[in-house]
Amino acid sequence: MKYDYLVVGSGFFGAVFACEAKKRGKTCLVIDKRNHIGGNCYTRQVEGIAVHRYGAHIFHTSDRAVWDYVNALAEFNNYVNEPIANYHGEIYNMPFNMNTFSRLWGVATPAQAKAIIDEQRRGAPAQPRNLEEQAVSLVGRDIYEKLVKGYTEKQWGRSCAELPAFIIKRLPVRFTYNNNYFNDRYQGIPVGGYTPMFEKLLEGIPVRLNCDYLANREELRPLAEKVIYTGPIDQYFDFCYGPLQYRSLRFETQVLDEENYQGNAVVNYTDRETPYTRIIEHKHFEFGAQPKTVVTKEYPAAWEPGDEPYYAVNDEANTRLYQRYAAKAVEDKTVLFGGRLGEYKYYDMDKVIASALAFAAKELG
Repeated sequence: MKYDYLVVGSGFFGAVFACEAKKRGKTCLVIDKRNHIGGNCYTRQVEGIAVHRYGAHIFHTSDRAVWDYVNALAEFNNYVNEPIANYHGEIYNMPFNMNTFSRLWGVATPAQAKAIIDEQRRGAPAQPRNLEEQAVSLVGRDIYEKLVKGYTEKQWGRSCAELPAFIIKRLPVRFTYNNNYFNDRYQGIPVGGYTPMFEKLLEGIPVRLNCDYLANREELRPLAEKVIYTGPIDQYFDFCYGPLQYRSLRFETQVLDEENYQGNAVVNYTDRETPYTRIIEHKHFEFGAQPKTVVTKEYPAAWEPGDEPYYAVNDEANTRLYQRYAAKAVEDKTVLFGGRLGEYKYYDMDKVIASALAFAAKELG
């Protein structure tokens, strides 16, 4: 059978496009090199708990159209992301807000907190030369040392003094007692996890798992008129200009014979000495009361070609390199690139869905 589209990757971009194509009477074959659908949003049931296999995925958006779209696929609960920071056993609220400042300095009013931050920012250079100077210029020395420095150095694998200033354009500082990490109007977790959403998106569409497009290109390419490719764009072109850079992650997941391990879904470890950046306790995403719990430690990792890419390193050199690949991509009108890896950019889930819907509207009419 000849399909209209071969969709490479079953994450949100690929799955939404395939669903929209089917609605318009087009035929699609979706393939994924992993053994499951859903990309990094995949969840699986363990001890009655929806476990986020590739790290915490908390849906949030201010786009009403996207919110309506996902609510047609799943029922969302009223989970609000209120992460905790652990610095050598000291507990702070995130993002930086009046609860954080009260814990740090014993202050009670916004004016007191602002005065301390302004005083600590005073010595920072007007033109920061690196991430450390940039962070201090934004939030002062205390917040930087306890809540930014160690976490950031683990995340990037380099000293903050060696990282470029533009990585941190702003740091959210709130002078209210509001622990909600996001400012978006809508927020929640799909009841039962994300995988059922992808099953609904791909209902009636043939899917091949454990299928690597690049390793089987000669066999797979003739199956469709066009390819929607959501994998790494540099890998598609055999790294002809050199590899784009990423940071990777490693996850350690355990089932614990206790009801409540840390009392919160997400706890960030902001000191440099703790090797992981955060621990996720999955049951708290859905207010679970199961007798056991499942926790995941998240370790940042260096990336080499062949490793799983998670975070694009969008510095100036990599941006220039991506632009060369993007220019090459438009040469073949039968292969279209999209999504986090196809466009080499960080995408929140709602932005991926909005991008896929806009892409589908343009491509499918």
